[in-house]
Amino acid sequence: MPKANTELFALTYGSLVTELIKDYDNDIDEINKQLDRIGYSIGVRCIDELLSKCEVNGVDIGPCNSFQNTAEVVAKIGFRCFLGMTCDVTNVTENSFSLFLYENPLSIFVELPESGGGGLNDDDGGVDDFGAAAGGSGGIKRLEWSKLKYSNIYCGVIRGALEQVNMKVSCGIKRLEWSKLKYSNIYCGVIRGALEQVNMKVSCNFARDVLRGDDVNEIKVELKEMLAEGAGEEYQDE
Repeated sequence: MPKANTELFALTYGSLVTELIKDYDNDIDEINKQLDRIGYSIGVRCIDELLSKCEVNGVDIGPCNSFQNTAEVVAKIGFRCFLGMTCDVTNVTENSFSLFLYENPLSIFVELPESGGGGLNDDDGGVDDFGAAAGGSGGIKRLEWSKLKYSNIYCGVIRGALEQVNMKVSCGIKRLEWSKLKYSNIYCGVIRGALEQVNMKVSCNFARDVLRGDDVNEIKVELKEMLAEGAGEEYQDE
């Protein structure tokens, strides 16, 4: 099976995220859900390919007698098989583990903007304004540029025009909370979908993300229950 170019892979995924942002009108929570759902659909289908590749290449996975064994297969075999990389397994318990990704091919060209827009001259979105009020003492006032709705005149125009046709409306500029975007959330869906095919219903969450300022990418996986059937309810409904 030919390998995809890393840069092309990252750009293609970036286009997918961009389309979701447009399609779901910047609803960050819904975008996160859709990335997970897309990943889930991939995961339920890629488990057979993983097992087939292991058999062809003489890799003996063996039975996973513990959740730690499952974690090792996901981290050392699954990620290497499909992404050409491995990740570390940490914080292992009987029903949970974390995956540390020190590299992320999905986000090599990505930098998330600050939530609601950034500042003009200062990292914290503020600028020093030196001044004194009449009859008072001088002081330094922090201007919070991130709160400035620069194009808010549009809202006033819309509100004023509609009131002339007997419609009283409220109008505001929505602030995008980019810090809530789980850009690589598709990983969680893939893991969740794949493990359901081997009778493990899990929850999966991006606990830490370098794009949001953390020092490492951490995916937290928790076992919820052992399933009687291989395919989860979402896949059976499709």
